[in-house]
Amino acid sequence: MISVDRLAELQAHKSRLNSTIRELVSINIPRAESSSAELKYQNRWFVVAGAILIQLSLGSLYSWSVFVKPLLTAFPGSTSTQVSLPFTLALATFSVTMVFAGLWQDRSGPRVVATAGGLVLGLGNILASQAARLELVYATYGVLGGIGIGLAYVCPIAACIKWFPDKRGLVSGLAVAGFGAGSFFYAQFANYLIGLGSSESSWRQAFVILGAIYMISILAGAQLLRNPPSGWLPVGQSPSQSSAKTMVSGHTWKEMVKTGTFYRLWAMFAFGASSGLMVIGHLSPFGQESGLAAAEAATIVGVLALFNGAGRVIWGFVSDRIGRQRTMLAMFVLNATVMFLLREMGRTILLLAVAAATVGFCFGGTLAIFPSATADSFGTRYLGVNYGLMFTAYGVAGIIGPLVGALVHDLSGTYVYAFFVAAALSVMSAILSLTMKTMKK
Repeated sequence: MISVDRLAELQAHKSRLNSTIRELVSINIPRAESSSAELKYQNRWFVVAGAILIQLSLGSLYSWSVFVKPLLTAFPGSTSTQVSLPFTLALATFSVTMVFAGLWQDRSGPRVVATAGGLVLGLGNILASQAARLELVYATYGVLGGIGIGLAYVCPIAACIKWFPDKRGLVSGLAVAGFGAGSFFYAQFANYLIGLGSSESSWRQAFVILGAIYMISILAGAQLLRNPPSGWLPVGQSPSQSSAKTMVSGHTWKEMVKTGTFYRLWAMFAFGASSGLMVIGHLSPFGQESGLAAAEAATIVGVLALFNGAGRVIWGFVSDRIGRQRTMLAMFVLNATVMFLLREMGRTILLLAVAAATVGFCFGGTLAIFPSATADSFGTRYLGVNYGLMFTAYGVAGIIGPLVGALVHDLSGTYVYAFFVAAALSVMSAILSLTMKTMKK
């Protein structure tokens, strides 16, 4: 039999145990193994899979140069500048839309917003196929398609960074890697579709088929997106009190735009992206002017796109190890060096492929590092709208890069001088990176 004293001791232990359990239950920091969202997914990497599926279709935007020659033929009298404008409009609309998409997804979650983006993007491409005038391509592919990309783009990035506070650079790169890799596959596929029909109608059927694919794939990927519970952390990670406070509260967009850090990051993003987009928007016609066949030029575009995707993952991973600032400096210096040499490297298909690979590799890093740099500096709670505002730099780049490249070509008859301008912009970004305070790894 248990003595009275022993029974009293056991009851005291039971009382203390119940008190401890109540305290643990009251703590509002969900653990990875107990998160309902995590259990439903079983693994947070499902969110990354959905992000990549969405970004593969969004990345088709970078294959626009494949459509330049067919549209010049379909609309006689048009110039390179005019035919490049749908690409420019899509980039600008894309970036402006991201601000509103960020606000929407911060309130409603990424799945709803990404689904809307897929529907709008697909519709924009399908309507572009019916355009009787070039101005209608501006409105459908440029504006409507740009809105669709802007709605869908921010959702996978914000969701992935929230699920991976321990691997922000890497997961940012993975989240947007599909955007770069998608342009590789879609450049080849679009060029194949254009070659199937007559010169007048082939580009139209390409827009219809591609629009339907975008709609289906983005809707599928959107169903895998979901935000983690507030304050969620992976097992084993115990942030410091200051970092936990930043994670939970973060900086609002009004607070962010009052800081010098925001404007330095914004300018670096604008100059670096302008540099890359100036080459991306005109690489196919530059290759053809250098003596390549249309199919060979499309392959070069594909090489750039493939390394664009690889650069997003690798530069993101490197930035987790050595810091964002050092990574940005190395990336911009390498990019500027190759762009200064593009004139000579364009003389052979092998050297041009190496140049395209390097430009794509560095440009991809730009798109991977700035989301994580924004999260490092301003927290993750309002990352949707904060990165949407940061991404307006990309919208400005979407205007400066392709348009300046086309204007320089129309004035000088060559893209060589445009690439010199691109190199100078990369140098400016490298200089700005030296003025930044050391950013978190």
